Amino acid sequence: MSQIENWGPQVRPPLGKWIPLSIQHVFAMFGATILVPILTGLSPSAALFTAGTGTLIYILCTGAKVPAFLGSSFAFIPPLISVTAVYGLSAAMGGAIAAGIFYCIVGLIIKFAGTGWLDKALPPVVIGSVIVVIGLNLAPTAMSMAMNDGDGNYSLVYLSIATVTLGVTIAANILLKGFFSTIPILIGLVAGYLFTLIMGSVFPAYALINFQVVSDAPWFGLPSFQVPSFNFVAVLTFIIVSLATICEHLGDTLVTSKVVGQDFYKTPGLHRTLAGDGLATAWAALWGGPPNTTYGENIGVMAITRVYSVWVIGGAAVVAVILSFFRKFGALIQTIPGPVLGGISMLLFGIIASSGLRTIVESGVDYKDKRNLTISSVIFVIGIGGGKLLFNITGDLQFQLAGVAFATVVGIILNLVFPRGDKKPEPKAG
Repeated sequence: MSQIENWGPQVRPPLGKWIPLSIQHVFAMFGATILVPILTGLSPSAALFTAGTGTLIYILCTGAKVPAFLGSSFAFIPPLISVTAVYGLSAAMGGAIAAGIFYCIVGLIIKFAGTGWLDKALPPVVIGSVIVVIGLNLAPTAMSMAMNDGDGNYSLVYLSIATVTLGVTIAANILLKGFFSTIPILIGLVAGYLFTLIMGSVFPAYALINFQVVSDAPWFGLPSFQVPSFNFVAVLTFIIVSLATICEHLGDTLVTSKVVGQDFYKTPGLHRTLAGDGLATAWAALWGGPPNTTYGENIGVMAITRVYSVWVIGGAAVVAVILSFFRKFGALIQTIPGPVLGGISMLLFGIIASSGLRTIVESGVDYKDKRNLTISSVIFVIGIGGGKLLFNITGDLQFQLAGVAFATVVGIILNLVFPRGDKKPEPKAG
């Protein structure tokens, strides 16, 4: 795709260029957006529908001034899995709705009080450590999919498929240039899928892909409305994890501002971008989709093409919604084998953890300071080690705060309780 000068947020491209530019953004977000629902047991079709409609909600809330595509958030994978396992899907969706509302509340506070209070509660040493925990907390899930069959037994065939998938994804991420460097996940998924088909044709005993589910699926269908339930523990868990994703939102908005050359912190303002993100997340939960977040992949596409048009982003959202109505397409996505997803996840979950390290490094966190060293150390052990706070309230009512959520709470408390040294913290890197 050739570069086009001066296509700012308000520019509407001619239709002949508008459609391919929008489809390009769909390819960029596709791999990550469908991976989250597959890993959490949600519907990929619902994820595409809520990503598209959620992006349109975001565009509406921001007055069509910010070119940002919203897709499935990886940060919410741990609470989606844990809450669904203990309290059920409806409770997880209720927690996601609460997180979206919390976004709006934080946006309202920021509108009147600024961001200083947020920086004090969640400095880089806390938020960076929590992001590391989010990635590494998912590492056992990636390795299990990469090595174990459906019965939980080690399989060299599964590992071979995962290795090929991972190898192609890494090669695409490092070696490819231009637009293709923004879709390594999609390239890896396709390569792993094809390799699995070849393995199955050569060795029928290792045929892992069954197209019967595609044959049984109808051609078209509408998403199903989900009735949420509001469980105190689920709501609290999702709200705590959303503290990390709010900081991720601030970072993505800042990066988008630098790429486009406009200050979106001021116009339309963080309160409106947060509200758009929050309403999109709450909307997604009503349709059984994962919580949304602004996507760095699509920011990368804008940086490459220099096309920052909100019309192009809106077109991509419409394409995602149309794809979600093709039920056979959604069924085809569900045939992606576990080891293929495992190979992708080995890189993807590691990148999440590495982005936490990047936050720490670029923010100039000084680990010679025992305060910072202690805070990170405790967050790592609690989050990665499976720490949890568990006690009975009354009868069968049980309170549980585990993993990422528990580590975040402890990190915030330690940061607020431990006295700060005389040395002022370094400003956050953009």
